[in-house]
Amino acid sequence: HVQLVESGGGSVQAGGSLRLSCAASGYTYSSNCMGWFRQAPGKEREGVAAIWNGGGGTYYAASVKGRFTISQDDAKNTLYLQMNDLKPEDTAMYYCATRPLNGGVWYAASEYRHWGQGTQVTVS
Repeated sequence: HVQLVESGGGSVQAGGSLRLSCAASGYTYSSNCMGWFRQAPGKEREGVAAIWNGGGGTYYAASVKGRFTISQDDAKNTLYLQMNDLKPEDTAMYYCATRPLNGGVWYAASEYRHWGQGTQVTVS
């Protein structure tokens, strides 16, 4: 049973930082891609960043590149999203998700099979 549990969301002022965590269990962590998505009210879920386990590379949405950093701790089976210089437009529910290595583009939510429950990020 795959389980993803996000944490670390909260309310910050513009220019502030947050670090999101996603604890993963129940599958072969090293053979997947993991991603962060976000969804603001009234908007579609969008890909924020993704990382290919085993050193396959990282990917970012243009809107967060240079401000957000995705990383993982293999020993802890935990995915992170360091978010710096936060802006009001970053306000959304943030989700982590996992998918097989093979498939379509990293930002396609439909490619991801398992999702966490989300953690809210509010920037004012």
